[in-house]
Amino acid sequence: MTRPALTAGLVAAMLVPAVAGSAAAASGAPPGAASSGAAVSSAAGRGPVTAPRNATAVGTGGAVASVDPVATMEGLKVLEAGGNAADAAVATAAVLGVTEPFSSGIGGGGFLVYYDAKTTKVTTVDSREAAPATFTSRTFTKPDGTPLDFFTTVTSGLSVGVPGTPALWDLTARRYGTRPLSQLLAPAEEVARRGFVVDDTYRQQTLDNAARFAGFPATASVFLPGGSAPAVGSVFRNPQMANAYHALRTLGVDTLYHGAMGQAVVATAQHPVTTDGSTVYPGQLTMGDLAAYDARVLAPTRTTYRGLDVWGMPVPSSGGIAVGETLNLLEAYDRQTGTPLSKVDEVQYLHRFSEATATAFADRNRWVGSVPDVPTQALLSQPFANERACQLFDPMTAHARPLPFGQPDGSSSCTPTTAAQTPAGIEHGTTHLTVADRWGNVASYTLTIEQTGGSGITVPGYGFLLNNELTDFDFVPITPGVPDPNLPGPGKRPRSSMSPTIITQDGRPVMGVGSPGGATIITTVAQVVTEYLDRGLSLKDAIAAARLSSRNGAEQAEPALLDSAVGTALQAMGHQLVSTPEIGAATAIVLRQDGTMHAAAEPTRRGGGAAAVVDPR
Repeated sequence: MTRPALTAGLVAAMLVPAVAGSAAAASGAPPGAASSGAAVSSAAGRGPVTAPRNATAVGTGGAVASVDPVATMEGLKVLEAGGNAADAAVATAAVLGVTEPFSSGIGGGGFLVYYDAKTTKVTTVDSREAAPATFTSRTFTKPDGTPLDFFTTVTSGLSVGVPGTPALWDLTARRYGTRPLSQLLAPAEEVARRGFVVDDTYRQQTLDNAARFAGFPATASVFLPGGSAPAVGSVFRNPQMANAYHALRTLGVDTLYHGAMGQAVVATAQHPVTTDGSTVYPGQLTMGDLAAYDARVLAPTRTTYRGLDVWGMPVPSSGGIAVGETLNLLEAYDRQTGTPLSKVDEVQYLHRFSEATATAFADRNRWVGSVPDVPTQALLSQPFANERACQLFDPMTAHARPLPFGQPDGSSSCTPTTAAQTPAGIEHGTTHLTVADRWGNVASYTLTIEQTGGSGITVPGYGFLLNNELTDFDFVPITPGVPDPNLPGPGKRPRSSMSPTIITQDGRPVMGVGSPGGATIITTVAQVVTEYLDRGLSLKDAIAAARLSSRNGAEQAEPALLDSAVGTALQAMGHQLVSTPEIGAATAIVLRQDGTMHAAAEPTRRGGGAAAVVDPR
């Protein structure tokens, strides 16, 4: 049974609008003047912001789904007040920057796919973090040409790219929204001041990063109050971050790209201060890099699947291309076998799914990156998928990994190449939200600071973590002698796996979906879509289903799948399954022809998400 969604009265009772006269704001104190970590601010007397955690909701008037109940509540509040999907997406994301600070926030970037009901068009916004102008293809190598140690680079200023998230918020509010950015960021400021209740996921993510966080005094003072991770059930407040949001609200995003906040970001990245005085790699970020940055409106990727249009994120994301190619391959397998995906058993479904995603990753790793002339249309063409299916698919046996990449040149050859590549490294972290409004606008928005905890470096006085997004570049070519489109370069944006997706039918939105999870995002989104469209699962069951992530190497499987008869049968077919606790943390909204919206989030992964509708049914 669907539990009650948030109502207007409950939201109003739970969250008081932000008060401009809070202590730090009213005094005009500089950001660094605020106490840090879990220290009590003037807003603390009103208690923490709380909200129910319902994984599913059905109704009308608008819907929000995210990983966090407080963020979902704030997005719903915007919709109830007459805001549209763009407004609610920005407000929800800003609150996630407070309650999910190890996966998102001011110091990161992301991608938005947006359906505009008035024009019936889908567009995207790219706010991927960018490399400094000084970066070259050898920035992450030693003098002898071997790569720097990955984990040492992660926790350093060298990993920090230009934050793009505030630029996306600003552009989205102005281009698509109906509310000023200052209003949309007010709830996040208030949540940071009043605090939120720590759950198991937040505590565990803090513990997982405690050693890194302790190495930087600014990070330790904010995220390790009293020297340790906050206890489950305690209230966590971040007045420094509240001041950062207040600065963005009152000064605009120029404070980051041209002003005082940007100067603090640059100083922090260039000269990371460690607790014990040890040295980490310094960053190369400059104010010139920040000033040169912009969020970009880009045309989406598009493919068709089962008569539907599937819209995704273009380069620098690989998500739209890889999800689209996966779906095309599944249709090619239908034709090759004569049996549609909807009619096969679970073993054959996951076998086909695994082969399709492995093939898509082989092609993604070779061809996709922030380089000129990425063959996007060729990679997303059905003839190319038919060719790749002819080359590699056997309905009874898993092909040995790694699979060779294809040649999207229109040759239509059934003879595979022998050029296989070692699978590329994977990303981590990230969060996703999905929003739909009463007018039919839909936002699918994935944002990140890369690895959970980002670089581990907090901007003093502003309370937010800096990203480590530049470690998404390949440090050296993944296969010697084969061109690598994802090497670093000046101002370049690293390849991403984020896959915010919107599906339409005859110009009308029917689904918005996305997930966090690094490179597993692509497989998670594709599996949720096919579980729902092909396998007949309800939206909540499609999201809850045990997952498999095959990325052209060993195949990760959740225990519920690995330890089942289906898992045993897949291994008998040659699939090399390895256990992983969980894959992805999806949210989605389905829009029905009768006007109802079905919103769903994870029931258990990452502690469970939260879905809500304006008018529950």
